[in-house]
Amino acid sequence: MSTTSGTLLTLSTYVMSRTGKDARARLAERLARRGLRLWHATVLSALDAYGPQVKSELAARLDIHTTDLARVVNDLAKAGYVTCAQRPEDRRLIEVALTPEGRSALTEISAELTAVDDDLLAPLSAAERLLLESLLRRLFAHICRPAADIGCG
Repeated sequence: MSTTSGTLLTLSTYVMSRTGKDARARLAERLARRGLRLWHATVLSALDAYGPQVKSELAARLDIHTTDLARVVNDLAKAGYVTCAQRPEDRRLIEVALTPEGRSALTEISAELTAVDDDLLAPLSAAERLLLESLLRRLFAHICRPAADIGCG
């Protein structure tokens, strides 16, 4: 970021964008070591947080196109991290659920992603990290009104 114009650095949106781009690259690199992408981790996290979900509801919750979600879910099913089953009351609905292997993988992934957080936020004190988290969540809630879900796009 040292070659960036001083004028750009006065724009919070620019700084957030550049910081976010770097954070995303770091997260993606960590996940790639496991053969996963950010969407894989996102889906696992959502299933952990909200329980089994019908594919269409999960896609809406995460603001991802159903076709893209289907690819992610298929990858996770092949890895044994999720199961997919038709709902008995409406066989058109496919419910996705986290498996014990998926929960275990999510625990490991979460530890790695926390390490990325720690590395990225290393210049900040514990109090500054809490403040930053609070401010980011408030901004996130503002831009995601009325849906304060994790996948707000």
